[in-house]
Amino acid sequence: MLKDGIKPSRGTKDIDFAIMISSIKEFETIVKELGNFGFNKVEAPWTLYNDEFNIVIDLLPFGEIEEKFTVNFNERYTDLHVLGFKEVLQDPETVQIEEKIVQIPTLPGMVILKLIAWSDRPEERDSDLGDILRIIEHYFNLNFNDIVEHHNDTFPEEDELDQLKISARVLGRKASKFLNVSKAINDRILKTINDNVIEVENSAIAKQWVKNKDWSLEYAVEILEEFKMGLVENKNS
Repeated sequence: MLKDGIKPSRGTKDIDFAIMISSIKEFETIVKELGNFGFNKVEAPWTLYNDEFNIVIDLLPFGEIEEKFTVNFNERYTDLHVLGFKEVLQDPETVQIEEKIVQIPTLPGMVILKLIAWSDRPEERDSDLGDILRIIEHYFNLNFNDIVEHHNDTFPEEDELDQLKISARVLGRKASKFLNVSKAINDRILKTINDNVIEVENSAIAKQWVKNKDWSLEYAVEILEEFKMGLVENKNS
């Protein structure tokens, strides 16, 4: 979003790197190599700190070492949940940062990852819900041409145009590809959404979304229902 001039709503002090590897030994080899460049392990099992530059990085491994969509760090009794990493990064967006080319999740992929992260730890991941809403709020303008060309059926014939609902619907359609390739992702995402649209007054997502907004809980749930509709339409483009 930043490349389109939309500044982030909050800052982060660390940089996360998702790396596909085949063993914990391979992970430890990478950590040791980074130690030669001043990145030293801290207490958290996947976190390194560089004192010279005051930078924290998280190395988030995934790949053959996954078991039940988690990576276990042996004696540290810590599980890293990696559900969705592989699937989302199979269809990345390429971004140039100065002279480097990096691959990052697309916005629909980011919504999926953030929903999974929130559902893992809803008591401490409210910021993920804020990020999802921010994506919905800007998605219409960021993808206007694509929406008009390929998703004009989402425009109401009589009612007033609601950009947020259209954005949520199209994001759902785009994100459905990740549900189609993974039953685990499909089950997790649909359960999370269903749990938050069945009873408006008990929707944790809607309650978080209406904070600092002049919205009703009902309207927030309607946006979430549009996202669900896009997911289950199974219309990818």
